[in-house]
Amino acid sequence: MGVYGTGLLAQALFSSRILVQWIQSERAGKVLSPTSFWTFSLLASFLLMIYGVLRNDLVILGGQVVSYFIYIRNLHLKNAWDDLPWWVRWSAVGFPLVATLWLIFGDVYSLEYIWEHSRIAGSLIAWGGVGQVVFTLRFVYQWYYSEKLQESVLPKGFWVLSLVGSSMIILYAILRLDPVLFIGQAFGIVAYSRNLILSRQKQDASQTLTN
Repeated sequence: MGVYGTGLLAQALFSSRILVQWIQSERAGKVLSPTSFWTFSLLASFLLMIYGVLRNDLVILGGQVVSYFIYIRNLHLKNAWDDLPWWVRWSAVGFPLVATLWLIFGDVYSLEYIWEHSRIAGSLIAWGGVGQVVFTLRFVYQWYYSEKLQESVLPKGFWVLSLVGSSMIILYAILRLDPVLFIGQAFGIVAYSRNLILSRQKQDASQTLTN
């Protein structure tokens, strides 16, 4: 498949999750959190972590770890995780650990090698890293919000953080000359904006009924 093929497939799955969520939300007239959103997210994150290692890009790799396990937790909340075969569940949970050990102790793709041989400027790495942190925090916020409700939801703050983080990563992708990151984030900007509008409309409708 190749390095870029792996990354493009991951971004295609990320875009598909947003597209499906967007269509279902438009039909319902409110923001939904379908099970397919989290299933596609988990598979896409798996592939993007592989892509990050192959690209020697710490920003991509590190940006997936936290959200990866939040995807799993949301599948728990959707009562879908236990329906997966046991070997799929164990493989999914163990993969990040195996990938991390490979990076740390590997002869070629070690963390030291990546850092010393990286052609990315330190300031650019910092910018991309902050963008990934913001992008990851959206799922931390979503996780916290969902745990309070004991229900998988996508609140308004999730879309705000998505827009900010995505904008930063798009600039990083342009400067990094990374078409995979750019294509994936460019589509997301539109869907994040629309979901934010739907969230606002739902909030305004609730306030109108209350008044």
